[in-house]
Amino acid sequence: MQTVLQYTKSQRLGLVLLFVLILILQGVYFFVDFKTETNSNKAAATWLAEQKEIDSLKVQSRSVTPVIYPFNPNYITDFKGYKLGMSTAEIDRLLAYRKQNKFVNSAAEFQTVTGVSDSLLKTLSPFFKFPDWVTHRKTYPAAFVQAHASKNEKTIVLDINKATKEELMKLYGIGDKISDRILEQREKLGSFVSMEQLQDVWGLSPEVLEQLNRRFAVQSTPQLKKININTASVKELSQSPFFRYALAKELVIYRTMHGSITVEDLPKIKGFPVDQIQIIALYLEF
Repeated sequence: MQTVLQYTKSQRLGLVLLFVLILILQGVYFFVDFKTETNSNKAAATWLAEQKEIDSLKVQSRSVTPVIYPFNPNYITDFKGYKLGMSTAEIDRLLAYRKQNKFVNSAAEFQTVTGVSDSLLKTLSPFFKFPDWVTHRKTYPAAFVQAHASKNEKTIVLDINKATKEELMKLYGIGDKISDRILEQREKLGSFVSMEQLQDVWGLSPEVLEQLNRRFAVQSTPQLKKININTASVKELSQSPFFRYALAKELVIYRTMHGSITVEDLPKIKGFPVDQIQIIALYLEF
């Protein structure tokens, strides 16, 4: 067998270098940490950091108490009562009481009628807003208070198509801007044909709509502003409160393809609000 001394000088140098290289690799293997952060690990770390902040914000949002604005408890609806924490039975008792045209005029009377707990009453009563004559009876003549406090007081129903801004603003929840919107909508239509049309007025809450339906009704339709659906252009149709540009375009396309449009054709037109056909048809000429 050939010994190391029998190798040539270059062979011996190669063996030495190979041995040194093996030692270096062994040292690297034992002493160097090959665990490196990958992009996915960095992304995960970033996500975890952001998630902590999100969780913190969620906790804060849960601790925020919903804002309650002053309201007249006589006009609590099912939805509002649910939001306030009332049970179905408590809401039903109040609604049944109001159907008799009776009003609660104090927090104590509200509890007697609804049967809400003392704790819920304590939470809600600071936000009760009763008419001024109820909270300041001494400043009003006795005859006035007696007349308005009557349990069987009859509500005078006015014609919504003749209502003035001042009459609208007498209702709680209707201010200067909302009354203007109601009158502007009436002006666009000429007159309302149904109280349901007030739902199209932006900003009217269910409570206000309920009051409007109690105090006003469609008693006359002086002048409806009608539009001829078979001659009007896309621009003219889109100016109607009932039609946006896209629907006005569909109307003209249908008219072009099928000839004149009749009431029976309206449900066949793409995008036409079929649930409002009976009302919309009153404002159209065929």
